[in-house]
Amino acid sequence: MSKVTRRGFLGSTAALGGAAVTAGLTPSAALAETSGDPPFGPVVVRPGDPRYDDLTVRRTNHRFRPRPGYFHVVGSTEQVVAAVNEAVRAGRRVTVRSGGHCYENFVGDGAQVVIDMCEMSEVYFDAERGAFAIEAGATLMQAYRKLYLGWGVTIPGGQCGGVAAGGHIAGGGYGPLSRRDGLTVDYLHAVEVVVVDRAGRARAVVATRNPADPNHDLWWAHTGGGGGNFGIVTRYWMRDPDARGGDPATLLPRPPAHVLSGAAYCSWDGMTKESFRRLLRNYAEWHVRNSVPGSPQVSLWGSLLITGRKEGPQPGGIILPAQIDAGVPGAEKILRGLFAAVGEGVTPEVGVSPIQRDPWFQAVRTLSLGAESESGRYKGKSAYLRKPFTDAQADVAFEALGEMSSNGILWLLSYGGRVNTVPPAATATVERQSILKVIHLVGWDEGQDENAHLEWVRRLHQRTFEATGGVPVPGGDCGGAYINYPDTDHADPAWNTSGVPWSTLYYGVNYARLQRVKARWDPRNVFRHALSVRPPA
Repeated sequence: MSKVTRRGFLGSTAALGGAAVTAGLTPSAALAETSGDPPFGPVVVRPGDPRYDDLTVRRTNHRFRPRPGYFHVVGSTEQVVAAVNEAVRAGRRVTVRSGGHCYENFVGDGAQVVIDMCEMSEVYFDAERGAFAIEAGATLMQAYRKLYLGWGVTIPGGQCGGVAAGGHIAGGGYGPLSRRDGLTVDYLHAVEVVVVDRAGRARAVVATRNPADPNHDLWWAHTGGGGGNFGIVTRYWMRDPDARGGDPATLLPRPPAHVLSGAAYCSWDGMTKESFRRLLRNYAEWHVRNSVPGSPQVSLWGSLLITGRKEGPQPGGIILPAQIDAGVPGAEKILRGLFAAVGEGVTPEVGVSPIQRDPWFQAVRTLSLGAESESGRYKGKSAYLRKPFTDAQADVAFEALGEMSSNGILWLLSYGGRVNTVPPAATATVERQSILKVIHLVGWDEGQDENAHLEWVRRLHQRTFEATGGVPVPGGDCGGAYINYPDTDHADPAWNTSGVPWSTLYYGVNYARLQRVKARWDPRNVFRHALSVRPPA
């Protein structure tokens, strides 16, 4: 009996009101007896229970602390259906949490019930669907480990290993292999979602890539439409759409056998505004020249991290860690070429660390960020860049970073390559023209002035995109913003004076279709937050 039968929604069709038929499964499979260990839970944790406070801090952004009427920790799709039915019948506001990495307070804001997916964390090959299943609470590191050690494959997901699949995949998902292999959602084969109909009844639905699937629009919405919009994702199935046959080892990308990694670095001491302009331009222009899909250069991924230069507990600086598939022709030359290109004409001189060679999974484990590395109080803002920053934009960053300690960050991450081979309408991820992702980020400790730090990052973002009303309006040099780095300021006319709605920044022309999906699958608007897809007017 397949794993999906044991852990999925097949063992209790009565609880779903016949959802197994909706999912396209045979009655015999739907009525199969469960086997193996029973699923975890459900567990309801209310205030006064010593576990409650632990659950309020199971997140990475300590700015926000959800305090719902109760947490509902679930271990199966049946339990999610029951939990949603109970909450909806009682008229309670429901939110969902998988990894707790949201930049904004989408989980806690107004939540009366938080459905916590952390115990739905299995990763396995589903022979019935011919695809790999990843449950919503599985972290990226769990997925990488099981996919690689089990079958020698992976997904092109993020470098932050503590992020969970539930939100990462729904928002698009990208990482160090995306220039070579595309976005995570480009491999989405099917998705299981607990939705609520107009009568207020919850049920589980499986939606697939197949255009003939009557639920196909729900699949499409989860290829970049963001989490918390249409229902609660319980699991994803991943498979390369170009793969043929049934051998699991051929159904997802194979990662590099080894990677070469190193870093370029530079001090702020002696850095002039003109030299800083050159640094940013060099980095972006390398990506303009080296983003041709299928070329050896798209196997290289870099992460230019620039921290504030004002004196503080830790000195700020400039560092560019990068890595490349060691097996591509001329890999070390390409890596060193990036470092040389970035440092050309820059003063002070850009140094380069020794190049090291590691097995791929060893590199993933040592170079990725775990959940603990991401904790703290922070505010992030994002943009896609299709072209290099202008000199004026570089000057804004130079001045702002001079006013902030190492708590302030400008982060430019490699993008493009195969990502940009997919038509914008093929997935909900509309932006398919950019070469870099930009993050403006600030963090602070408890007791530090939160408002001052928020003001700093808001002004940096606003001034960077001053020519387009303080936000990265799609078109020209920009491609909008990334919904997995949500920023509620983009919906605030005090910070967005462009006249372009936040929905266009994140979804562009795909927003109207997302609204139609919303109307069909969440007609009561049960699943909502500050930047959720709105039902059509």
